[in-house]
Amino acid sequence: MIGELYSDRILAAASSIPAARRLAGADASAKKVSRVCGSEVDVDLKMDGDTVSDFGMEARACALGQAAASIVARHVVGASAAELYRLRDEMKAMLKEGGPPPSGERWADLAVLEPIRDYPQRHASTMLVFEAIAACLDQLSAQHGEA
Repeated sequence: MIGELYSDRILAAASSIPAARRLAGADASAKKVSRVCGSEVDVDLKMDGDTVSDFGMEARACALGQAAASIVARHVVGASAAELYRLRDEMKAMLKEGGPPPSGERWADLAVLEPIRDYPQRHASTMLVFEAIAACLDQLSAQHGEA
């Protein structure tokens, strides 16, 4: 079972995480920390209207948190706020409720994280990047009086 959790595909995703990059003049920034393991993810977003135009991230996380962050970092530019909120909710449902992996071609690679659902103590670190992005979107919504 633990072999599924640290499969070659998950480890490959974790090891291919983009170099840490923070955005100067980001429209929103957020940091999320797992109280369980201490993993951290910092996210910066730049938006063009409702669409992500640039993404910066620094992840100091376990292999599972890094794998999730790596996949998201490769696909997030061009995603809408609504799509990213839906992505967070789909990931949470996949891990906590046995739901299917996130929908849409852009997010198909996240299916590799499906085995994590059997390890609840690993859910928080896996969700860090999704929660950080949602926190950025919440900030932007509040700035525009949409809260």
